[in-house]
Amino acid sequence: MEAAYVQEMPMMPLRLLSYQVGNVQGIGTRARQEDSFGFTNAFDVRMIKNEGLLFVVCDGMGGMKDGKIASETAVSSIRESFSRMNRNGNIVSQLRDSVYLASSKVAALLEGMGGSTVVACIIYKEHLYYASVGDSFLYLKRGDRLYRINKEHTVCNQVHLSVIRSGNVDPTEGREAPEAVALTQFLGRMDLDEVDCFVRPMHLKEGDVLFACSDGIGGVLSENEINYALSLPEPKKMCAAIEQGVIAHNKKNQDNYTGIVIKCVK
Repeated sequence: MEAAYVQEMPMMPLRLLSYQVGNVQGIGTRARQEDSFGFTNAFDVRMIKNEGLLFVVCDGMGGMKDGKIASETAVSSIRESFSRMNRNGNIVSQLRDSVYLASSKVAALLEGMGGSTVVACIIYKEHLYYASVGDSFLYLKRGDRLYRINKEHTVCNQVHLSVIRSGNVDPTEGREAPEAVALTQFLGRMDLDEVDCFVRPMHLKEGDVLFACSDGIGGVLSENEINYALSLPEPKKMCAAIEQGVIAHNKKNQDNYTGIVIKCVK
């Protein structure tokens, strides 16, 4: 009996995700811009594969000493930490540590009198890692749904969490608390003791859209408005729609606004 001849088909390499990037920033009605943002490896496919893609949004606190210096220092510090990360190590803990280090640098520079929020994200091997402090926003749009990924460090959320833990599930608790929107954690605080982050990274899919922004956007646009903008075909159009939405709200005291969009494509 002759052996059957089977022709083996060559294995096709899996096609990795690519990333389209966009950003939007405006001064609002404020006297100067105190938000900062940054990318690393955003436009280098080889470096994204080897080291990952970093993007950061920081909102300097205008009511404190020199918010612009605080936010710029934080972005610069996190980018520097990213360049030294061990990709074979625990990226979650390294990213969290980079945020604590950035906070200590801001505190040392401004002697505890200045501060900034932060949303710092790494995409590595098609997984999302994030760390955040303060009240800036991180969204994921997947399919038709929009998800808020990170939590806010505010008096309102702190009170709400404490009453839930006591057995009260009323979602309105905390909203009427004195200084409900005041931050309980921020970079530059001498006793920063909480960084919000993933315990495990999130696997990203084709079509996912990530949106990190300061509260000049997240605190102004509704989730429906953001979801619509992120439904547009490319980051440039998404960012234009987001800015148009902020302008259309015409808030008397419009804060600085900054946003970064990352779209996952193949």
